[in-house]
Amino acid sequence: MVELHWRSFRDEIDRWRHAGRDVEFWWRDDDACRPDPVLSRLCALSGSSGVPLALAAIPAEAEKAAFDGLPPSVTVIQHGADHRNRATATQKKTEFPPEEAVAVALRRLASGRERLQAAAGGAMAPVLAPPWNRVHPALAASLGAAGYWGLSTYGARKLVPREWGLVQVNTHVDIIDWKGTRGFVGEVSALGQATRHLAARREGAADAAEPTGWLTHHAVHDEAAWAFLAKLFEMTQAIPSVRWRTVQELFGKRK
Repeated sequence: MVELHWRSFRDEIDRWRHAGRDVEFWWRDDDACRPDPVLSRLCALSGSSGVPLALAAIPAEAEKAAFDGLPPSVTVIQHGADHRNRATATQKKTEFPPEEAVAVALRRLASGRERLQAAAGGAMAPVLAPPWNRVHPALAASLGAAGYWGLSTYGARKLVPREWGLVQVNTHVDIIDWKGTRGFVGEVSALGQATRHLAARREGAADAAEPTGWLTHHAVHDEAAWAFLAKLFEMTQAIPSVRWRTVQELFGKRK
């Protein structure tokens, strides 16, 4: 018997299909840097399932061996520069606080991008996923001119002005219970987040053109998280009206 939460998720996908629309998803995982069996497991899951993965890597800690032999389904994107919290005591965590000069932040990002490019080679795309999903608008406005294709944070996106030369595509479903167990948030919560975002897009309460993004953190996955992802990918890959999008498709560029 299909659990109620899985049925609700599938019913929402069917509503899109009945409306003649495909459901678009994408997958981002944060905090890659060094070779690790868990990172290898993550990339192998992308390869075996055929689900494209945007692997957000920390440049300051990036080691070339971590990116050797990546399956074609994996694209490396930039997770800040050093993932160091520069927020004041009264601010939420961020690598890029508003007090920091844009030129200083851009120099750090450029150095990190060069290091990550050397480590990941052709697997890398110039897309920024800032640590803690926070970047101040003045810096975001300068990313396009600095050579970035896109920006990805968390939550409903605010479409960036055309003159920024930047595409923003966010994530919306976080499968980790950061405020509780710091393990898998559970099927009910994860599928509920996805179902609600899909419904909001379908009903016009959220940007219908923004694919629903799944956010994972491989380093803290428990077995329940791995099992959920395998089940999610198997189910959705069997539905013709579901599309998992690549970084190149999302951000409008090709390698």
